[in-house]
Amino acid sequence: MRLVLIRHAHSEANAAGVLSGRKPNVHLSQKGIEQAQELANRLGYFPISQMRISPMERCFETVQPWINNFLASQSKAFQPIVDPGLNEVDYGSWSGRKLSVLNKNKLWKTVQQAPSRMYFPSGEGIATMQTRAMKSVHELVSTKRKGAGVIVSHGDVIKSIIASALGLHLDEFQRIIIDPASVSILEYSTEKPRVILLNDSRGRVNELLTAAPRAKNLLGGGSGR
Repeated sequence: MRLVLIRHAHSEANAAGVLSGRKPNVHLSQKGIEQAQELANRLGYFPISQMRISPMERCFETVQPWINNFLASQSKAFQPIVDPGLNEVDYGSWSGRKLSVLNKNKLWKTVQQAPSRMYFPSGEGIATMQTRAMKSVHELVSTKRKGAGVIVSHGDVIKSIIASALGLHLDEFQRIIIDPASVSILEYSTEKPRVILLNDSRGRVNELLTAAPRAKNLLGGGSGR
């Protein structure tokens, strides 16, 4: 199965330089609204087995134009599954605070260099987040329906999923960049997961998903498409 990972578009908190975490009523900024419309066109139509989405408003707002414009043709009642396992990190007492202030906190170095050991005050650990996110991934990938799986979530959550697919220790996940409204694609099979697309903000995703599968023999780098 191919798994499409979508980060929510630019939010009001992104615009304000605030770590919003799970605070409610954080919506897309005007820039994010425009990104969501552009994302819908980039995604286009492709068969979907299941879509799972974080409970945060900004995630649903990101894919709502896509659902309205392209996915209604699959089912008039198409709705993503709201999955708490894909929720934003519970940043605890860090939530709602300016990043410019937080980066002076003595724990900031742990977040950047040893995130597997980071547990946010009154919140959760980054390792805990990865565990719950991967549980959701495995549930989605194990479905027998035809089509790609889709996850709509947050930057750190998606980074942790990609790190797992690459076999990276969680302490290396800060080396991965996931921009607002970006798309990444993983391929899960009986072999090890593969990264097909990473942090893409321009390409036509449906063309990639409906193209012929790549050969699995990658000795020498593979021959491409």
